[in-house]
Amino acid sequence: MENIEEELREQFFEAFSPATYPISNQMDLVPTLPNGMSTRFESGDFSMTVIELSMRLSDKQDFPYETVEDLIEDLIDGMKEKGII
Repeated sequence: MENIEEELREQFFEAFSPATYPISNQMDLVPTLPNGMSTRFESGDFSMTVIELSMRLSDKQDFPYETVEDLIEDLIDGMKEKGII
């Protein structure tokens, strides 16, 4: 799982770091996504679009986010709590 988590952290950073922080909601991230709402994150057996991720983790996100690192930490923590990774 460490490898999957590490790969996803890198993919999230690449996709979300271009946003202008602080961000106040998920829509602030859309312009940064390489394939818009169809952007897919993949590692090992894990594969999920940003829309699927958003829907499954909506209760684990705590907007606004001051930094990309804070956002990524909540995403990873939420994925672990829900058994996604």
